[in-house]
Amino acid sequence: MVTLLCLETVVAAVAQQPGVHYWHQGVMPPGAIGSGQLQRGGPLYGFFQPVQIKAPTGTLVSLAESGSFEEPQQTPVRVGMLIGQVYRIRVMGIPRNPGLEVFPTIEVIDRLYTPTDQMGRFAIPIDLTLADLELALQGKFVTRVIYLENPNNALPVPDDPAAQDWFEAAPGEDPLAMADALGRPVAILRMGGRLPDRTMGPDEHFLYGCPPVARYPRRAAVAEPAPAVPEPAEPTEPVAEGL
Repeated sequence: MVTLLCLETVVAAVAQQPGVHYWHQGVMPPGAIGSGQLQRGGPLYGFFQPVQIKAPTGTLVSLAESGSFEEPQQTPVRVGMLIGQVYRIRVMGIPRNPGLEVFPTIEVIDRLYTPTDQMGRFAIPIDLTLADLELALQGKFVTRVIYLENPNNALPVPDDPAAQDWFEAAPGEDPLAMADALGRPVAILRMGGRLPDRTMGPDEHFLYGCPPVARYPRRAAVAEPAPAVPEPAEPTEPVAEGL
């Protein structure tokens, strides 16, 4: 109930004083929103924004590169994506759905302004949930807009670092406009509705030209130092105690 009141209040404030980041609609084709953002200028053109793709345990993901999909790998996968480009990925090994695949697209439409020496540490989270993957397998079209939360409108509740918070747009409501009212949209995940040709395989149009990606090495786990073992005390002669 509190969440609904906050959403209504934010939307009303935006309607009175327009301050949106995008004069676009979320139903526009992939690439159109990011291209419009590039035309507005700013430090966006040619910038590789780090993105981290997560999926349920056991799921494999492969990115399109040089006209085909690369070898599948386990998530999380961390790469840098150009703003305004569309990246097609292949998702397989989905739990409870053996042999079925989904081919989502990721469009980065803005960047995170992190310290230069920590750009690889902070990435836009792209969470491929099992519920969304199964909706896509059922023929549904799923659109997820990832946004940077406005601290002035944040809910006073602790976040779960292992899960991504989300709001569901009502039927007929533009998810991009909703995300824009809550913060600053930075990426759009779309899945469902399209499959590659089974006989000819994926073509350049399906793969959106295979835009380049920046590769980041997987961060190795840092071993915790072993606890210090106290040195044994020097033996002492027994002492006889009188009764």
